[in-house]
Formats: sequence, structure tokens, C-alpha cells
Amino acid sequence: MIIAHTPDADDAFMFYGLLSGKISANFEIKHIVEDIETLNRKAFQAEIDVTALSVHAYAFLHPQYRILSAGASVGDGYGPVVVAKREMDIEGKRIAVPGKYTTANLLLKLAVGDFQPVEMRFDEVITSVKRGELDAGLVIHEAQITYPQHGLVKILDLWEWWHEKTGLPLPLGINAIKRDIPLETQHEFLEALRESVQYAQDNVEEALQYAMKYSRGADKELVKKFALMYVNKSTYEMPEGVVKALDELYIMAERKGFLESPPLDILFL
Repeated sequence: MIIAHTPDADDAFMFYGLLSGKISANFEIKHIVEDIETLNRKAFQAEIDVTALSVHAYAFLHPQYRILSAGASVGDGYGPVVVAKREMDIEGKRIAVPGKYTTANLLLKLAVGDFQPVEMRFDEVITSVKRGELDAGLVIHEAQITYPQHGLVKILDLWEWWHEKTGLPLPLGINAIKRDIPLETQHEFLEALRESVQYAQDNVEEALQYAMKYSRGADKELVKKFALMYVNKSTYEMPEGVVKALDELYIMAERKGFLESPPLDILFL
């Protein structure tokens, strides 16, 4: 089974138990690590059996994949942020975005009426803004925490925008499994993933050592903070509030003409 996750501390943290063999599995695992937008685009070719996906991308991929109820990245008090070198009105501005199909990009499209997106890898956004190549940048992953260290200021907090609109948690990423995999195997994988999430939560320091491989130079305390932000109760099993939030996000996007709201086919144990 080919499994893919992003080169980020939270994904590495939650998958540690499974990939290290601490959690037993009845299937052979081939492990791939790519940035989220690369994984989104690979999923259009159905190249990967189980993959991290942006919630945004899943709207176009539900015929090939179904959502796993474990492994979701959900913001609750935090989420993607638009940053710049100075305060500004970002209407009509050139803004670096970490990929067309990222959920962050969809949220920005919903929140800001008019801007010029410039796609780039998520880890190039901060640098492009600091160099003045673009007016602002949409940051995800640990840059949501570290942008002040680069002399940048927050222009728009998309978690705050979302929560004010809906009062719901903010679903950003999911894990999805190919529909053509036998249902019994889908359930076996889901159970193993849940056990892996639980193992990380029960053995934080051990799982954190593995996650540090994807720290991009960040110190251990920052990696720990970020991993525990996004690996939480909603990661172990998707609660009703997150299902409702997924539905609301898709409905909002459909009303704006950005996508067709997909059926929420979520695999639970």
C-alpha cells in the first residue's frame, strides 16, 4: 500500500507509530513524502492509495477517494494567515499562495473579494514576501507561528474570519483512501491510523524525535507546539462538529461558484 504524507511535523508525528512498526499492520507500506499541493495533484492521477489531501482538493477527488475519519488536520483557534511587511489593504494585491488546491487558498478566495494569487511552494512564501517580490503571502504550517520572527505582520487571520462566520472548527487537511481498495482493507488501515495517532499522543517525546526530521530548522519546542496543535481529538476520530464544518465550507464555496459541493463520504469504524 502506497501511503503519502506531507513533510510537516504534525503529519510525521501522527504517522510515526505506523511507519516505525510500533503499530502492526496487515499490509506492506511504501512511504512517500511530498508537499501538500504536490500530493493534491498526484491524487488527480490516483497514484497513491492513502494520501494527505487538502479539504479543498477533495471536492474534485471524491469519485476516486473517500475521507478517513482519522488523520484530519483541524484548526481550533488557529489557521492560515496572510502576512506582509506592513499593514495594507490586500484587495487587488499580488499574494503568494501555497497552491491552487490548498484549503488556505480556498478560504482566502472566500474571504477576500479580489486579489491576484501567485502560486508557489508553501516554504517559499515567507522569503518572497521578505524580498518584496509580492505584496503579501498566505502562510500555512509552522509559518503560522514563526512569521513575526521574519519581521512580518498579520494582515488577515483566516481562522478568525471563519470562526466569526460559522462558529465551527476549521477543517484544513484530511487523509483519504482510494475507493477501489477492498472495504475490509480500508477499515484495517483506518484502525491502524487511529492507533498510530493514539500512540503519538501517548508517547509524545518518542514521536517528536521522528517529527524533528521534518522541522526545517525549527527548535524542538516549536515543533512540539505545532504538532500538538494539529494532532488532537479531532485527528483521532472526526467529531460531528468537523463534519458539519466540512459541509459548511463546501456549501460556501459552491455558492461562490468555486466548486460543486461533494457528498461527504467519510469512513468510520
